[in-house]
Amino acid sequence: MVTAFDARELIGELTVTLDVDVLVGAYADREGPPGTPAAVMERLAEHRIQAGAVASLRAALFDMRSGNDEALAVRGAVPVGALDLRDPIGSVREMERLAALGVKAVRLFPDEQGVEAGFPSVRHVARRAAALDLVVLTGGDVRRFWQPFSGLGAKVVFLDTHFYHLGDFLVAAADEPGFHTSTRLLNSPDALEAVPADRLLYGSRTPHYEPLVPLLRLATSGLKPDEITAVAGGNAERLFG
Repeated sequence: MVTAFDARELIGELTVTLDVDVLVGAYADREGPPGTPAAVMERLAEHRIQAGAVASLRAALFDMRSGNDEALAVRGAVPVGALDLRDPIGSVREMERLAALGVKAVRLFPDEQGVEAGFPSVRHVARRAAALDLVVLTGGDVRRFWQPFSGLGAKVVFLDTHFYHLGDFLVAAADEPGFHTSTRLLNSPDALEAVPADRLLYGSRTPHYEPLVPLLRLATSGLKPDEITAVAGGNAERLFG
């Protein structure tokens, strides 16, 4: 007799206080789930995720200012300014505007924007973000995208760190106390346990990824209860100040 697998039972009472990888809006070139703020916040709540660091796809793909104003208006969210690395001068101006409004973090979308780690725009934006003491949430392959942030004292969360690339993250992070990683793609055995717990932040990429997977991995990990609490939001709250 086959018994149905109940992931929610294994997750138990785990509550995430801040998810660092949440998007509102839509990709114009692909089908996807509803990206309205109400639908996204409802989906987080369904999985006992109390708040999300929310960035706007509109800001990343079309218009930074109007899209970021959309993120600022999402109730119950921590707003994250999305930048367009194809416009580094405009991105710096937008960072300065957002910082003056009290925004604590910005997000980079290099894959969606066709930008490589070695482009001058990335280093330019990284330097200004560090000077403004902003947390940078960045996509891209960590094996390349660590480089433009090195030596700046930057606070960075690598959102796309894959288990296969975890060794590279650990080597880079050893010399950079501000380097952190999302848990989203660290779903292999011992992946979470290999990273210092104070460098891990829960991320789900709601609504474009299934929150149940990283929740299950965190709940069933070998981390101590206080470490799980830190990963599930405490580290993000500390980093965001």
